[in-house]
Amino acid sequence: MARSKRIKSVALTNTPKRATKSHKSAYISSVRESIDGHSSLYLFSYTNMRSNHFKNIRMHFRDSSDKNGMNDTSEGSGEGRIWLGKNKLLQVAFGRNEAEEYGTNLARVSKMITGSVGLILTNRSREDTMNYIHNYSVDDFARAGSISPRTITVTDSMVEQFPVSMVEQFRKLGLAVDVKNGSVRLATGEEYTICSKGDTLTAEACRLLVHFGIKLSEFKIKLVCRWDKATEDLEEF
Repeated sequence: MARSKRIKSVALTNTPKRATKSHKSAYISSVRESIDGHSSLYLFSYTNMRSNHFKNIRMHFRDSSDKNGMNDTSEGSGEGRIWLGKNKLLQVAFGRNEAEEYGTNLARVSKMITGSVGLILTNRSREDTMNYIHNYSVDDFARAGSISPRTITVTDSMVEQFPVSMVEQFRKLGLAVDVKNGSVRLATGEEYTICSKGDTLTAEACRLLVHFGIKLSEFKIKLVCRWDKATEDLEEF
């Protein structure tokens, strides 16, 4: 039977193509506008990124006029703006060498924009900004693959607080437990070591730490450098 000419194959995966070049140009222009509109910028590095905790930093430095969604921002005081990600475009915006740099010493900043880093542009004073960043840290549960900073041991009395319904879950996570006189007890003695200092944490160990409410991870950002627009001086930390 002849195939109907009206039958056409339509790829359901087709999506509109983004105007990549124009998008990149707009991003670079927006970064440079941020540099022009703020008195100083701070380059920071981070580990153990947690979006829920980083949101507090966003809120602290948020520029209420930023609504284009091209960057991560925060607080409603209109005093700052945060850029996170797209390191190569940030490097271009700053200038990758002295001939291209958008301002004196920005090429030096550009060379530091590698890895897990971000930018804070703000009109806040140096003292206020640095005090906030140095003092901001949040404890959180560790993720699989991270290194344990200390040895964690749970006792029989800690396990005893859990309901009997947790027995199978604990066993699946490698914690040998039994039910004695209606209570959950360690089957291996009075103590069980979940992890030792320096160990690479497994998914099972991390889940056990969550059950016992033990937080081994710390979310904190670390300052790399500060650039002052008025003097164009670069301060490295």
